[in-house]
Amino acid sequence: MRFPFAKYGYRELAIFSLLFGALAVAGGWLVWWPLAVVFGVPLCLVVWFFRDPPRRIPDDPAAVVAPADGVVTDVVEVDEPDFIGGRALRVGIFLSIFNVHVNRAPCAGRVDFVKYREGAFHGAFRDEASTENESNAVGLTLAGGGRVLVRQISGAVARRIVCACGLGAELERGERFGMIKFGSRTELLVSCEVPFSAAVSVGQKVRGGSTVIGMMPPAGQAAEGSGASGAATA
Repeated sequence: MRFPFAKYGYRELAIFSLLFGALAVAGGWLVWWPLAVVFGVPLCLVVWFFRDPPRRIPDDPAAVVAPADGVVTDVVEVDEPDFIGGRALRVGIFLSIFNVHVNRAPCAGRVDFVKYREGAFHGAFRDEASTENESNAVGLTLAGGGRVLVRQISGAVARRIVCACGLGAELERGERFGMIKFGSRTELLVSCEVPFSAAVSVGQKVRGGSTVIGMMPPAGQAAEGSGASGAATA
């Protein structure tokens, strides 16, 4: 039976459970009973942060799902030279410390690019976080040859990015591949050469692995023409 917690956080769960659990018992039993509550609250917050509930992955093969929980901050066309090599439609998602922080693959594809970048720790809701913060990018090549990039970005509190997939790995839509610990931003970038239509708007709440954020016809079923649509500047 699978525990409903992110496997990437087992170490933190063990450490904080022992630390705050011991302090709650010792403080409440030996000193003053309200201390049990004082130390129990942060323990509950850590346990809540590392939860990893199951998600129902959409059956539609054209569906592109959210790579993370949170709120959509922007849907805009940008340049992405590292993997996509041109224009891409970017969907930015801000994650507060109360969101599930597990990252999931937005669509099926082969991991052909992984790049970690050191950087600053601006608040993940700020525009400069996208270009200046510590980040890790995972590039997927689709069956039809298109390219999609998921960028994991640290926030002001987050200082640890976990990427559990390596080059050559085959990811399925909605599959877990990593996590950003304690507040962050996740971006999905789809090449403008791919017939992708965004289905979310700024301010909308999304759930990783289950919310459809856009439609991308499978290889061989795409309509004539190419280019991303549905872009809107935040």
